[in-house]
Amino acid sequence: MLQDTVRRLSGLNAGQPIVVCNAHHRFMVAEQLRTIGVPPGDIILEPVGRNTAPAVAIAALAALQGPAGDDALLLIMPADHLLRDVPAFQSAVSVGIEAAKSGHLVTFGVVPTAPEVGYGYIRRGAGEGPAYPIAEFVEKPNAERAASYVASGDYLWNSGMFLFSARRYLDELAQFHPQMLAACESAFRDAHRDLDFIRLGVEAFGHCPSDSIDYAVMEKTLSAVVVPLDAGWSDVGSWSALHDSLPADASGNVTRGDVVTEDTSGCYLYSSERLIATVGLTDHVVVETKDAVLVAPKGRVQDVKALVGQLKAAKRSEPSIHREVFRPWGSYDSVDNGQRFQVKRLVVNPGATLSLQMHHHRAEHWIVVSGTAEITCDDKVFLLSENQSTYIPVGAKHRIQNPGRVPLHIIEVQSGSYLGEDDIVRFEDNYGRQGTNC
Repeated sequence: MLQDTVRRLSGLNAGQPIVVCNAHHRFMVAEQLRTIGVPPGDIILEPVGRNTAPAVAIAALAALQGPAGDDALLLIMPADHLLRDVPAFQSAVSVGIEAAKSGHLVTFGVVPTAPEVGYGYIRRGAGEGPAYPIAEFVEKPNAERAASYVASGDYLWNSGMFLFSARRYLDELAQFHPQMLAACESAFRDAHRDLDFIRLGVEAFGHCPSDSIDYAVMEKTLSAVVVPLDAGWSDVGSWSALHDSLPADASGNVTRGDVVTEDTSGCYLYSSERLIATVGLTDHVVVETKDAVLVAPKGRVQDVKALVGQLKAAKRSEPSIHREVFRPWGSYDSVDNGQRFQVKRLVVNPGATLSLQMHHHRAEHWIVVSGTAEITCDDKVFLLSENQSTYIPVGAKHRIQNPGRVPLHIIEVQSGSYLGEDDIVRFEDNYGRQGTNC
């Protein structure tokens, strides 16, 4: 979905995208953009989440330092939206650009297709369009009120997408939430570059007030306008919403991956690796990933938050780390583990190099599945090709490099008394991670 969001910029004469994300997602974001060949303008890392208003403020500060300077316009796009009609979206953006150049803060209001109670609404004011003044923002309504909104024709769903001048947004934020702007400016001043990322100042951003762009600015400013958007939009905030947004089969099932059904209807069934087989299931969500399997009635998928709370209380690893972990050199996937052993699948990008490191508690066996590896083990440097292997003893300084032009795939078998990721001592690293375990 991140890739789809970025691809919507194609043809808009937009600059390189600025991505604001949590620090834990940095390598995944970088890899997703690299895969589709889109170099980011900046990937800005939040040490903690502070909602959308500070995130947009940080993006605006970065944009002002870019090629457009004070003329920079920001198109704000969350990465969890579906849009079936990209040309219609781009036409709406073109309308928004003209309004933003005139000093307006633009939001995009989705033409409703049903009386949804899960979305906020925008009542548009009188005008000839195509950008309308905003009469009011409305919180998520009950079913009866939502039906009256849709019947009136005056209400639009609040999409959470915006377009405005970076400078204009910061000026409005200074008026309505000066403490937030001051904290963001301080965090941006204290930021430092780490490889392809910008890390915000931890202390300053940690003290930043948390608020949405709607509450902090858009509901207070006198310069807001709304551009109607009819582009097959969906805010995919849940698995059930995703089911409703995608084409279904004759039984109303949306399936992805290896799925077999019998007497099953109205379900969302997603398999990433293993076979999902269902019998007699109605209106359920089943999602299989490398990390876990979720089974829930469609009407209760929001209760997954309670499950996450239980996992955190039990101090399980699933809420904090995926089985597949992205690193600046590629990724690793923890395929299997048990008492005193762990098996990983490593993918090393062309030209990438792991750090020169050692482990106090584990030995490693490496088997090259495809590609060519340059191996360092203490004072030895040698090449391994497909179906060749080597052994790294406990305490040996070692490193893997991919000198080739295709990804290098290695199976790593670890054995020892302790297999945690913090048992890493780095001596050299191309990515500035000496002394860390990430």
